[in-house]
Amino acid sequence: MSDRRILTADCGSCFALCCVALTFTKSADFAIDKRAGDPCPNLRHDFRCGIHDQLRPKGFAGCTGYDCFGAGQQVSQVTFSGRSWREAPETRKQMFAALPVMRHLHELLWYLTEARSLAATREIHAELDAAIAEIEQTTAGQADAVLAIDVDARRAQVNPLLARTSELVRAGAGRKKDRRGADLIGAKLAGADLRSTNLRGAYLIAANLRGADLRRADLIGADLRDADIRGADFTDSLFLTQSQVNAARGDAATKLPSRLARPEHW
Repeated sequence: MSDRRILTADCGSCFALCCVALTFTKSADFAIDKRAGDPCPNLRHDFRCGIHDQLRPKGFAGCTGYDCFGAGQQVSQVTFSGRSWREAPETRKQMFAALPVMRHLHELLWYLTEARSLAATREIHAELDAAIAEIEQTTAGQADAVLAIDVDARRAQVNPLLARTSELVRAGAGRKKDRRGADLIGAKLAGADLRSTNLRGAYLIAANLRGADLRRADLIGADLRDADIRGADFTDSLFLTQSQVNAARGDAATKLPSRLARPEHW
């Protein structure tokens, strides 16, 4: 089973790939337009952000919501053996192209590792172990091998295992609500009982989930941007990620799974 530390962003071991490789579009999330491959003007020579403590007030809320699942340090330290795009400019194109591929693979590892940690999935532990091992072998490869990965095909292989995990975890809930892909933008769900609800891919942008109970809810791919989750209970929700939490508005009363950190900007 993957070590969650490998799947958690370690910016100190990364060459600020997300600050260079990704595109910024001027919006509520980013104060500027930036092309993929161009360093953010706030990036310092030591690969640190010059406005890290002021990202949100400076108009870079999108940076505080982003999470690479540890892909940045994997590409920096493993795929390219610790050689940065500054000291080896010839690596820039491949290094920047490898980041989104690695992020997809690490996201899948995050979900699979969570699934494998659950007692309810005992009957598929062997299949989960095999899927984890296969992806880990891929992420340890050279740049050409990483870039050759068909991410959509890999997701298609993993999705049945994640769906089965959801069924097993939520099986004891009696009649289970299915809100997959539901349009719940701005929905008034304060105090709602959403236990064991299937919210896969649901649009919960700016929804009021204050004090809601989301224990054992399947949240894979749910959009929680600007959702009010103050006092909400996500204690053992399924497939919740750091980026989803970072994008929402919570507080000290929000209950999170132990695997996730409380965002500094809450």
